[in-house]
Parts: sequence; C-alpha cells; structure tokens
Amino acid sequence: MTQLQERLDAVKSRIAAAEREAGRSVGSVTLVAVSKTFEADDIRPAIAAGQRVFGENRVQESQGKWPDLKAETAGIELHLIGPLQSNKAAEAVALFDVIETVDREKIARALAAEMKRQGRAPRLYIQVNTGLEPQKAGIAPDELPAFVALCRGELALEIEGLMCIPPADENPGPHFALLARLAAEAGIEKLSMGMSGDYETAIAFGATGVRVGSAIFGSR
Repeated sequence: MTQLQERLDAVKSRIAAAEREAGRSVGSVTLVAVSKTFEADDIRPAIAAGQRVFGENRVQESQGKWPDLKAETAGIELHLIGPLQSNKAAEAVALFDVIETVDREKIARALAAEMKRQGRAPRLYIQVNTGLEPQKAGIAPDELPAFVALCRGELALEIEGLMCIPPADENPGPHFALLARLAAEAGIEKLSMGMSGDYETAIAFGATGVRVGSAIFGSR
C-alpha cells in the first residue's frame, strides 16, 4: 500500500468515525480530495485507490491535467473550490461538474449565460463569507437570501449547496453552525465545509462535503 493510499484510508476512517459520532449515516459525507498544485502523476495513485471526487482552485491549472485524467477513468467528479473570474466562466462550465464558489451577481450571470450556451449544467454552490473577511470572497450572510432569490428567479439557476471557509484564527464551529442555519432557511440541502484541520468538526455541524488536501496528498 502506498503512503498516499494509507493517508486516504485514514481520512476516510476518520470521516466515518465523525459520522457515527454525529449520529449520521456512514457514507453521508462526500470526501473532496483537494489536488490543487499537484501534477497528474501525483493524482493518479488516489484515483487508483478508488477516490473519484476532487477539488481544484484554478481553472487554468485544471485544464492542464483533468481532461486527460477524466478520459482515463470514468466517474470522476471535479469541483472548483477556488475563486472564479467571469472571463473563465466558459472554461469552468465546460470542465467542472460542481462549482462551489458562486460569490457575486456578475459570476452568477456569466455562469447562467454559459450554461445555456453550452447546454451543460454543473451543480452550483454559493460561497458565504461567514467571517466577513475583506480579503476573502463570498456573499455576506445577510445578503444571501436576496442573492439566492436572484439566482433561482431571474437567472433560473439551481443552487445545490453553500460553501464557507472560516477565518483561520477563529473557532470554526460557529461558522459551520451559521452556514447550516443559512442553508436551512434558504431550503438548501448541501453544505461544503471543513478542511484538513477541522473536517470532523464540520461533520458534527452537518457538512455533506469536506475538502481535504494536505492530509491526503501531503504538504505542497
């Protein structure tokens, strides 16, 4: 067994334990393996070990490795978990299966136009800036209801989930709780929250997807 497979199995075991601890069904949380900055040859062992859901931060970097990886293995699900610029909307719609970082009206409109043009409908998550950090992307919590209404109404976009990245220097629990409450109020089912350092806490607060990179692939 390779080191990567050992780390992947360890993360999956911890996810299952956290699910049980939270009284949730084992397998209810999707592991998004964050492969940003890693080359295709670094990712293939994870695919060989059975991992099928991956997360990337940049559209251009992803275009350099994922078309071939997707062609090699059926069933790959690719998530965009980094900021999206409107001039990359066409490429993002063409390549990604899930876009987790819808964070402003301009992006929502660009995605709506591209999805209609391409006839392709990646699943969409709205990124929420739960800590109101000026340097971080995301919709402010109090602006979320109006933004969801715009997406669902005028733009006819289905919103599958919410995503957040809590401030690095704060207890993530209150941020996860806030995201769960916002999702419930908006009638949104999926919650992408939790990374290598706090995914077990996120599961306790209802995460349906966790984004884990370094605990699987090692340090970058």
